[in-house]
Amino acid sequence: EIHIKEPIEKEVNPHLLPGELLLCEASTVYKYIQEDGSNRGTYGKLVCTNFKISFLDDDSASDDNEPQFKNKIVGENDITLQCVDQIYGVYDEKKKLLTGQLRKYPEKLIIYCKDLRVFNFCLRYTKEEEVKRIVSGIVHHSQTPKLLKRLFLFSYASAAPNNTDGRNQTVMFETLEDWRDELERTKGNVKYKAVTTNEGYRVSEKLPLYFVVPICISEESILKYEGRGIPIWCWSCHNGAALLKMSAFPKEQDDSTSQMQKAFLDGIYKTISKPPYELVKMDDLSSSLPSLQDIQTAYTRFKQLFLIDNSTDFWATDVKWFSLLESTNWLEIIRRVLKKAIEVAECLEIQHTNVLLIEETATDLCCVISSLVQVMMDSYSRTKSGFQSLIQKEWVIGGHCFLDRCNHLHKSEKEEAPVFLLLLNCVWQLVQQYPPAFEFTETYLTVLSDSLYVPIFSTFFFNSQHQRDTNKSGESLKTQSGPFRFLTVWDWSVQFDPKAQAFLNNPLYAEKPKPDRSQRKTARFKHQRQLSLPLTQAKPSTKRGFFREETDHLIKNILGKRIGKFINSSDEPPNSLREFYDSWHSKPVDYHGLLLPRIDGPEIKVWAQRYLRWIPEAQLHGGGTIATAAKILDLMEEVQSLQVKMDEERSQAVSGDVHSVPMLRNSARLSSLFPFALLQRQSVKPALPTSTWKDLEDEDDLVKRDDEFVDLSGDML
Repeated sequence: EIHIKEPIEKEVNPHLLPGELLLCEASTVYKYIQEDGSNRGTYGKLVCTNFKISFLDDDSASDDNEPQFKNKIVGENDITLQCVDQIYGVYDEKKKLLTGQLRKYPEKLIIYCKDLRVFNFCLRYTKEEEVKRIVSGIVHHSQTPKLLKRLFLFSYASAAPNNTDGRNQTVMFETLEDWRDELERTKGNVKYKAVTTNEGYRVSEKLPLYFVVPICISEESILKYEGRGIPIWCWSCHNGAALLKMSAFPKEQDDSTSQMQKAFLDGIYKTISKPPYELVKMDDLSSSLPSLQDIQTAYTRFKQLFLIDNSTDFWATDVKWFSLLESTNWLEIIRRVLKKAIEVAECLEIQHTNVLLIEETATDLCCVISSLVQVMMDSYSRTKSGFQSLIQKEWVIGGHCFLDRCNHLHKSEKEEAPVFLLLLNCVWQLVQQYPPAFEFTETYLTVLSDSLYVPIFSTFFFNSQHQRDTNKSGESLKTQSGPFRFLTVWDWSVQFDPKAQAFLNNPLYAEKPKPDRSQRKTARFKHQRQLSLPLTQAKPSTKRGFFREETDHLIKNILGKRIGKFINSSDEPPNSLREFYDSWHSKPVDYHGLLLPRIDGPEIKVWAQRYLRWIPEAQLHGGGTIATAAKILDLMEEVQSLQVKMDEERSQAVSGDVHSVPMLRNSARLSSLFPFALLQRQSVKPALPTSTWKDLEDEDDLVKRDDEFVDLSGDML
């Protein structure tokens, strides 16, 4: 049965941004509602512009039922061209990946997005010519290689009137003063200096215009190998120990060159390592952390768990959830990265030792570890402006290749790797473990991850500061000539109005150190899909099983400590690190001091808001943390209004900087994944076919476990 909403009678035109051009469109396109197995949906117009793919129905024209959390640039039915992951066509009920030229056009179109949305369009009722135009247009503009200047970023920058600077309090690290201020803030200016050696990019196009090096490093050393082999300063600890990074020399070199480079490195090392006063620990991240290829492979497997076509697909994976999640290896990679950051923190905090991170380009895993260490050790980096300044310093100016790693131009899939997403996943672990320590919320991290694919901001669309600067010059539609004025993603007013921006700020942020309050564990609903793996051994082994760690412990007790050391996992933290970790976790948490993430077993969780927000089956109606937050926000609003009344009675001027808190009335109707999932429809779990249960009879212990309990009598959530 097909439940048809009447086709649009009035003409609905797309809302176009400055510089946005309509390329192709198709009428009478039927968009399926994703969450159930029926063919319910709505008719509308499917359009493709040089910025986005958009579906327009009669609801698009009305402002009724407008969500509290609305993005002004990308609507609910909009997909930016950079956000398209894969496009499939359905031919006679068979899915086929669409790339390049098409000989035959599909009857259905399925678009998988990088933000995990899935769109299903039926083209059976659309005119054949329009089908050809819209399908070939969408595939061409979203999947084929393109030139940098063809990005919508340039069209928007040349046509948008009066672009705001939008810096707010974010330090952009584009000037020498910014670097000197950061040195002064961290008390690093005694041992380190900001240099102008790369002005005009005469040293290297990969290095920023300005950066910081140890005072003893000469300009000649920096120039010798285009900045390679030079320790570059990231941050200084309160005790004077510093975090440094260095791009390594290529491994495949002839003997004479290799000898010269080794001698050069020995000289550099002697200048920065002066025992017992200055100790340096070198850490080659390419050997101690997973490769970029491993990270990409793990994330590709992981995201498939959430790109769900319909309810049946979701429930089919539910009984295998733990094994599927474990097999992706994504949570294990997050755990390893967090563990490495703890190691670095221990060296800086306890051993007072400088740490030098080494990587081939020092722009991928170096960025992840250095950023994480600063978030863990520097409370300024846990404020909104501080975190944004950190991303600017380590990633944008630091030279992370966003264009290549996000594959924005579709040039090479070999270079693609979700390195920045890995950082956000790691920071989210800290945010959900220690909410009062952060001025921003998980919603902030989610919209920041979405902004990776919005090409009106220059922040995530260049490989280096040099590339950005050299592409700034261009023709403007308004002034005939002159440099482009790119927007920065940190101007949140471009995407959200003030009411929506309030969701990015944590109302429970502990602005002053408070005495420890024992961390309460969030109540776990019996039938909620678990977001972390059960307690397993740290490193996956050939012998699968959730209770391997317990059996290992038993064997150690039986055979004694002498044999225990031989069967201990090779990935177990060294004793000093374990002592540091356990000692810190045994003390009250100082939300403005050092923060160490909990990394044992099920402490590493799935970022539910980002990955499950489009799946109604995974949502708790009137439950989750949002139910608690709603009550707290209402209480805060009441306190603020009483404060205003008291101030008025005392005839004092009311501060105009009162924190606006969004209204969250009737929290019983909100979803646990609010504000992305608002008033979602109920989803009924289908009865599993008898054959499925027969397949599961051999896995009785798996089915009977509480946290994977399957109740056929009603909703699981």
